[in-house]
Amino acid sequence: MSKIGTKKITYSSGVSLTVSGSDVSVKGPQGETKIAVPAVLEVVKGESDLEVKRKNEDKKTKSLHGLYRQLIANAVVGVEKPWEKRLEIVGTGYNVKLQGEDLLIKVGYSHPVVFKKQEGIKYKVEGNNKIVVFGVDKQKVGEVAYQIKLIKKPDSYKGKGIKFADEKLRIKPGKKAKTAGPAA
Repeated sequence: MSKIGTKKITYSSGVSLTVSGSDVSVKGPQGETKIAVPAVLEVVKGESDLEVKRKNEDKKTKSLHGLYRQLIANAVVGVEKPWEKRLEIVGTGYNVKLQGEDLLIKVGYSHPVVFKKQEGIKYKVEGNNKIVVFGVDKQKVGEVAYQIKLIKKPDSYKGKGIKFADEKLRIKPGKKAKTAGPAA
């Protein structure tokens, strides 16, 4: 039995939930999102809570139960307070600027990289080396943040590149550190 799937989703008065057939629409002050729920699950709406129930006890249904409950819960949280991912650019001369709604990233290439605005996602630049990616959809925020990171992954020897703010890098020792053994 799914322990996450059995939990009720509570929401505030600022969020409006609409259940129509197999679609759950969530609207709030930050935006709106829609989730298509499989036919083997049923969404029951209460006064200020929502419950996801299974129609049968198949293994596949049980695995979908907790997943879709959490997707709906993430949507409810996202329309109240947007999800965000923070990135840092590390390296001499590496920086980022907002150009309209696009990001202009300079990370050591012969030209600056322009990262276009994605639908439903907003960017904010703090200083000249920190990027905040935020939006209503948790999965899309993480996906876009990872795409930005792929522009220039951190170097394993110096740590130069784009990394998540809370990411710990393992820096490898260089050739000098390896060959310089203990003095005899």
